[in-house]
Amino acid sequence: MNINLSANVEKSHIFSQIAEELKKLNFNIAKQDQTRPWGGFFVIEEAQAELFVQTFFPYIPLTDLQITQKLSPKILVVAPEKRLSWQYHFRRAEIWKVIAGTVGVVTSDTDQEGELQTHSLHSLIKLRQGERHRLVGLKEWGVLAEIWQHTDPNHPSDEDDIVRLQDDFGR
Repeated sequence: MNINLSANVEKSHIFSQIAEELKKLNFNIAKQDQTRPWGGFFVIEEAQAELFVQTFFPYIPLTDLQITQKLSPKILVVAPEKRLSWQYHFRRAEIWKVIAGTVGVVTSDTDQEGELQTHSLHSLIKLRQGERHRLVGLKEWGVLAEIWQHTDPNHPSDEDDIVRLQDDFGR
């Protein structure tokens, strides 16, 4: 993605740039959320999950990604020096790929946070169901492609499937 990720770029401009890049890649944006205090996200139409995988995860067979039929493709956007909550999920595993910028990721098998790991362009991050994790913005904006691997086909994960252990924004 050809995006100006400088820390002084306004959130609305970052989102406009990403939306334009997604349109160039023929993705339909089902939802956009710029209201998150840490940045926000784009939801790509579920019908385009296969195209999303081919575009951002071409070396991973679709069958390896699908635990159930649904993948919930998203683009995460993390602001400079902001942190998502320290969290985990009951009904999904996640796979992230850095597609623009550099980000920090903290993981742990317990409620105690591990060390910050820096991930740059093309880095792949796999998060198991129940694994504690936090995405961290560094000096610039960071952009990741995300796949949700739903672990319960009868009750797919959603935005309510977040257990927050710590949150900078009091949520």
